[in-house]
Amino acid sequence: MQLTTDIYQRIAAAKVFIDDNYQHDIDLKQIAKQAFLSRFHFHRLFRLVYKKTPLQYITQKRLGKAKDLLSENKPVTEVCIEVGFESIGSFSVLFKKEIGFAPQYYRNMAYKKKMELLVQPKKAIPHCFIEQYKLEG
Repeated sequence: MQLTTDIYQRIAAAKVFIDDNYQHDIDLKQIAKQAFLSRFHFHRLFRLVYKKTPLQYITQKRLGKAKDLLSENKPVTEVCIEVGFESIGSFSVLFKKEIGFAPQYYRNMAYKKKMELLVQPKKAIPHCFIEQYKLEG
């Protein structure tokens, strides 16, 4: 299927709407309205353009932001609410399924790593880069 520039721009505008509102309770009807398309047509075109459904994209945005907030050592409950999940249980289960770790464990490990890098910043630099530019010492 060939997308017209107009349709692509409308799909992209709806994606921007998601980016700006993912933490709120938004549904497919609201998002499709941003593109001036029916829910069915929008869903199909969004998936064609972004290789994922709008719901998958929203979930990805929420979990990405959750990872950032958890690495700042924010409480799991606060992060859950801030990124738009309605229950700590569903957030925890989904986070563990998608990320591979429970939110609390991820938070502890990410914050610990962040603090270690403040003390030893060279740990964040690849060894080959240190060797090439003779940064030892």
